[in-house]
Amino acid sequence: MSAEDPGSARPDVAVIDAAIQSLLADRADDATLCPSEVARVLERPGVPWRSLMDVRAAAARLVDEGQLLVMQGGQAVDPATARGPIRLRRRHSGRGSP
Repeated sequence: MSAEDPGSARPDVAVIDAAIQSLLADRADDATLCPSEVARVLERPGVPWRSLMDVRAAAARLVDEGQLLVMQGGQAVDPATARGPIRLRRRHSGRGSP
């Protein structure tokens, strides 16, 4: 089974999730990344990165699963109500992180 819908040029949620996790794994524990960085990694011919900004929705799902924090101004925020630029950061269990 393919990780992408063959009828669509857009990656499915598993591909987006994996890209988020991979980019964060390559960074320091408390480092963040911009959703556009994920979209740029997923970009391919005929699919400009700006059209792949469903990364925000994927991030919200990972927040709900306890795997990710959405940051704004250095503070964890609710992805459902965050407006404007956000950053994504791994959630660290057992270390007093939000």
